[in-house]
Amino acid sequence: VQPVESGGGLVQAGGSLRLSCAASGRTFSNYAMGWFRQAPGKEREFVGGISWGNSIPYYADSVKGRFTISKDNAKNTVYLRMNSLKPEDTGVYSCAARWRVWSAAVSAYDYWGQGTQVTVSS
Repeated sequence: VQPVESGGGLVQAGGSLRLSCAASGRTFSNYAMGWFRQAPGKEREFVGGISWGNSIPYYADSVKGRFTISKDNAKNTVYLRMNSLKPEDTGVYSCAARWRVWSAAVSAYDYWGQGTQVTVSS
């Protein structure tokens, strides 16, 4: 499973973006996907995750109520819809895959995308 992110860009505060993470591999539906972000000078942080199948997504408190994760197994793609964006949401957003169940730990994921830049201006 090799994730590839797209959809980043520059947006004003209060705006929205949708990131996509397309993953190769016929067993995509068996994998959990996590979204992470890294701001300049900061450690990578967990944004949210979704387990295999049709499980309910989980979100970090900092994005809960504003971000939505969805998964389309037929398209081997997971999405991160980001609404009400704030300047502190700025960073490189990456998706990652691991077997079956999501985790908030960076080290738990086996496959990572290259990341996509999201910049929120005030």
